[in-house]
Amino acid sequence: MGIRARRRVAAVAAIAGAAAGLAACGGESSGSTPTLNWYINPDVSNLEAYVTDADGNQAPGGQAYLALKCSEESNGAYDIKVRLLPNDASQQREQLVRRLAAEDDSIDLMSLDPAFTAEFANAGFLEPIPEEEQAQLSEGMLDGAIEAATYDDNLIAVPLWSNTQILWFKKSVAEKAGLDMTKPVTWDQIIDAAEQTNTTVSVQAKRYEGYSVWINALISGAGGQILEDPEAGKDAEITVDTPEGKAAAEVVSKLGNSPAAPPALSNADEGGTVASFSAADGGFLVNWTYVYSDPNVAPFKDDLGWVRYPATTEGDESRPPYGGINIGVSSYGKHTDAAYEAAACLTSAESQKTYAQASGNQPARSAVYDDPEMKKAFPMAALWRESIDAAAPRPLTPYWSDISTALYSSWHPPSSVDPDTTPAESQQYIEDVLQGKALL
Repeated sequence: MGIRARRRVAAVAAIAGAAAGLAACGGESSGSTPTLNWYINPDVSNLEAYVTDADGNQAPGGQAYLALKCSEESNGAYDIKVRLLPNDASQQREQLVRRLAAEDDSIDLMSLDPAFTAEFANAGFLEPIPEEEQAQLSEGMLDGAIEAATYDDNLIAVPLWSNTQILWFKKSVAEKAGLDMTKPVTWDQIIDAAEQTNTTVSVQAKRYEGYSVWINALISGAGGQILEDPEAGKDAEITVDTPEGKAAAEVVSKLGNSPAAPPALSNADEGGTVASFSAADGGFLVNWTYVYSDPNVAPFKDDLGWVRYPATTEGDESRPPYGGINIGVSSYGKHTDAAYEAAACLTSAESQKTYAQASGNQPARSAVYDDPEMKKAFPMAALWRESIDAAAPRPLTPYWSDISTALYSSWHPPSSVDPDTTPAESQQYIEDVLQGKALL
């Protein structure tokens, strides 16, 4: 971004900050311009400008910058105000569910984790996207992004950015272990390599959504799935107690009981895994695309390597996790038409490129990956696009929150996982939770 653009953001930010104290939640801006309240997940940004949101909070320049940019370009059609949600995805969901269940009309747009998009659609929280607009809004989007934003055969939200996990590794460690990283690698191989080199394999295994992401990717990578017919709701068939579920449990158990497991494995989230990977004994890491922009890896950038997510079973292609953010339009907002116009601007190819360069979070539109500036900034962009298209989204069920909690609770800690018993016990627990026979 040029100096002129940065100055423009700073100037608009100052105006936005001054106006924020005058605007009530859900109120209108000056004149007849409708105010659109966009509830965003906090994002890390490399932009120098920070923007004050409508509640007086300091927001990084990623999504907040897009809000300013699209508001300016709308020529008075709308004015987007960003409002910050909590950092944790589960807390984001909780806050939005509580307000939308009360039909809060101050929410116009919301940044949604794909895992919860189906739940919001099923509950009637999301305004249906007209068929003619579905084609326009989805044009050029990656298959993985569209799959994660589709429910009941309809596009229910618009992908803003897509995320996937890849295997990050230190080249010196792989070389010392004699591991050929030009070929697909399995979990068994990297755990063995870490044991051989006295290094660690870092994964997200805390009792939270990130652990379910790992388990889902492992089961999918073995050719299975957590449940069949997600749209059957509570009556969906749970398929964790399967050969594929056992294969996933074998990987979790192997790492959980290996010297290659970091000391804090059972409490590791995204940030913690980057920290353990950055330590002197860090060897391998599975994590999202923003790792490349994380300051923790800067000291050993020349030694940093990346390949596709590890395979669960040898001979099968891996199914990397899918993440990202979809923009949903609230059913209870006052300005639905303006909100759709804003969503189109916020998710345009230009906006997705700007956001990727600012945050390290990758585009959902395929063409952006071919941009010369993107290729220069992210030399692994082609791998990210491939991984997003091959990704395994979490099941698009309205009951994913309950299923996920039951899943990661019954597989925790990783060292307690037994391939012979955990899948069966986990499946029974999930079924009991869905049928109201057990509490979370």
